[in-house]
Amino acid sequence: MPLVTSKEILLKAKSENYAVPAFNFENMEMAKGIIEACEEAKSPVIMQTTTSTLNYIPPEIAASIVKYYAKDTSIPIVLHLDHGASFELSKRCIKAGYTSVMIDGSKMDFENNINVSKEVVDYAFEYDIPVECELGRVGGKEDENEVFDKDAVFTSPIKAKEFVENTGCSSLAVAIGTAHGPYKEEPKLDFERLKEIAKLVDVPLVLHGTSGINDEDVKKAISLGICKVNYATDLRMSFTNGVRMRLENRNIYDPKEYNTKGIKTMKDKVKRLIGVCGSENKA
Repeated sequence: MPLVTSKEILLKAKSENYAVPAFNFENMEMAKGIIEACEEAKSPVIMQTTTSTLNYIPPEIAASIVKYYAKDTSIPIVLHLDHGASFELSKRCIKAGYTSVMIDGSKMDFENNINVSKEVVDYAFEYDIPVECELGRVGGKEDENEVFDKDAVFTSPIKAKEFVENTGCSSLAVAIGTAHGPYKEEPKLDFERLKEIAKLVDVPLVLHGTSGINDEDVKKAISLGICKVNYATDLRMSFTNGVRMRLENRNIYDPKEYNTKGIKTMKDKVKRLIGVCGSENKA
């Protein structure tokens, strides 16, 4: 089926108290495997690429890959720009066929974050494309961008309300104690903060840095208002581990053989994460 926007599937998730999994892909094989797993689980899905990924696969190619694998499915699929670094990249992705974008102004001060976010929102809305914004600063390493623990900033509930009202964003990524990349120690999520944000903000809330968070904490966050759950590191690691296992046989040199193992290993992970989000049979 044709790609859909994130707004329609996130509002449904919000009303039915589950989350839509948002899976980052880095190549054709990962995109294929993610979509296959979601089709088998009858789950909606948000397919994501970061700015760094788009330096490897241009957005026009990424869009073609997702549209190709989506055309014969029966599930809602969104193509989303994750952590968009600029207005120009957001515009290029929309022109390429993305059905959702994120502008990440979280490293800016509050006013500049509003201004940059609103510029993207105003442009995207002309094309009926929803925009995710971020307030607060999620720690950890996302591709080449790293936020050290001392620089991480939790989202203020009052500021979140003001931010959403001033930008008109469709969804809001919040910082409540998660981090990008592998965790060095078990994180402690601020559920009370999340509860307060959800009371004051009426748009769907997004959880970044979810790879490595224990399942019960993710489920609790969903019960308190998280509607979109991002997974990148988990999928990168599972795909790569599958490839490594296959390459233990030194007679294997055909990329189709070891990539197929990577796809299978990653699909198993995707299906488990769909279960955590509660999105199976929600297509």
